[in-house]
Formats: sequence, structure tokens, C-alpha cells
Amino acid sequence: MRKILSWISVFLWMLLIFNLSSQVAEQSNQLSTGITEIIDNVVKKVDSNLDINLESLNHLVRKNAHFIAYLILGVLVFNALRRSGTNRHMSFLLAQLICIVYAASDEIHQMYVPGRSTQVTDVVIDSTGAFLGIVIYWCASKMKNRKNT
Repeated sequence: MRKILSWISVFLWMLLIFNLSSQVAEQSNQLSTGITEIIDNVVKKVDSNLDINLESLNHLVRKNAHFIAYLILGVLVFNALRRSGTNRHMSFLLAQLICIVYAASDEIHQMYVPGRSTQVTDVVIDSTGAFLGIVIYWCASKMKNRKNT
């Protein structure tokens, strides 16, 4: 049952990523701008003299969203592969490959969404996020195994 739930989590997360990528540019920008404004308000409460370039902050929010979304995807895919009985090394390679292919296909998909574009740098950011997620999961599982022995 855990194996099935693990794969369902992967596909639901991929669906969420696809859904966010399907937003036209205006919708996507409204979402990131809303988050940027929240961050700006919090920072101004901490230091009202700090002047933040909202355009740069918005760009940073958008790129971090890519990174974090794929970090989570990397964890979910690695977990699903491990629960499916794939050995740790093969799971590492397959999880990274699946995440890279999904990131590339997601960028290609964005070519057909009004106002969106395809960026190789986003695939690199996504893949790096996935890699870190996989490494975190790998290290956490090794520590758990050491603790249990």
C-alpha cells in the first residue's frame, strides 16, 4: 500500500507542477507578485529603512519556487523508487533522470502557454533542486539506518 501511495504522491505533485506551468503569464505573475508583496511587507516590519527592489525579489521568488518544487519532486520520486524495491544507487540515478526529463518536458509545455517561455536555466534550477532533494533523502535514510542498527 505504501508503494502505491508513494507513486500517487509523485503523480499528484507532477500534476500540481503541470497546473502551475499551465497558468498564462499574467496568472503566474500575480501569484509570484502576491508572495513577493508578502515578503516585502514582512521585511519592512523588521527594518522599515530597507529598500527592496521588488522586480529582483519577484525574480528570486519565481526561481526559488522552481527549485523547491523540484526538490520536493526529487524526494517523492526517490521515495517511490525505494518503496518499489529499487536499490539505493539505481533509485538515485533514476530519480534524477525522471526529474530532469520532467523538468525539460515542463519547459517545452510552457512554449504553448500564452506569455510563457522555455528557459534552459529553469531546467538547470529544477534539476539542481531535485538533486538536493534526493541527496537529503539519501542522507536522512542512511542516518535512520545507522540509528536502527
